[in-house]
Amino acid sequence: MDENKGVWFAALTGVVSGFSIFLNKFAVAESDPFVFTVLKNSLVALAFLAALFLLKEFSAFRAFSRRQWMQLLAIGVVGGSIPFLLYFYALKLTPAVNAAFLHKTLFIWVALLAWFFLKEQISRRFLAAAGLLLAGNVLLFGINVKGFTFYDALILVAVLFWSVENILAKQALNSCRLSPRVVAFARMFFGSLFMLAFLAATDRVKFFAEVTPVQLQWSLLGAAFLFLYQWFWFIGLREARASVATSVLLIGLPITALLSVLFLNKPVSFNEGIGFFLIVAGIALLFGCHWVAPFFKPREVKSLADWHV
Repeated sequence: MDENKGVWFAALTGVVSGFSIFLNKFAVAESDPFVFTVLKNSLVALAFLAALFLLKEFSAFRAFSRRQWMQLLAIGVVGGSIPFLLYFYALKLTPAVNAAFLHKTLFIWVALLAWFFLKEQISRRFLAAAGLLLAGNVLLFGINVKGFTFYDALILVAVLFWSVENILAKQALNSCRLSPRVVAFARMFFGSLFMLAFLAATDRVKFFAEVTPVQLQWSLLGAAFLFLYQWFWFIGLREARASVATSVLLIGLPITALLSVLFLNKPVSFNEGIGFFLIVAGIALLFGCHWVAPFFKPREVKSLADWHV
């Protein structure tokens, strides 16, 4: 594994996520959230299928063991279907910043699960960075217990599903040495099949015939962002520890907030400005940036190589 490479790919994923969460808020407002989710994810599954053929990786499926097939199926159900349905249904009825905040608590749950199931060690540097990130989240978005709605709870449940999925995917990528693109395809393919069954059971399949050109455009845009997200993410997850990779995803939070300021005229308070700074500092610490590291290590440390994440 190359953790530096993994962190960079996780950072790219976070940037994509920051734009995606902001845009998806408008996308789900234009159509049924379940139909939008299934259409978007199905398009991504087709895109990854094409990528597997072009990269000559599709033939690998023939050699998979029963255990590998079960892992891919579990990733599709646990990560590629149920949480998507919950998340995009709730996203239509809750502010984008609430969804962004709850989604980015993913690193907390993944760190706990990775420590227990993957035996990942949590360093002092990681704890310091996690403290900065968590404090930044609280200041940037605030904590309003009374304002925590049923739809926010659905998003949190979706995040817990994704946390479990990340542990399953990490095991599939490293222990079973599956390709990141194979894992991404399985996540979208099996997840889309499960969601299509849900639509059929709830009599929503008929809504596909009513999709307008505007809704199709939003679906294509959402699919493009989701495709990039997964392409970058599973490479990052393979190379870096799950706890570190999911922490770096928080770089998307300031991006979502900044887009809200620029395009929705959302004012920025003093606390939000401090929160933005703390999140950037936490991400920089995870990267091992030389202008942040000296504040967390003794002066005699002369090289970033002395930092062991």
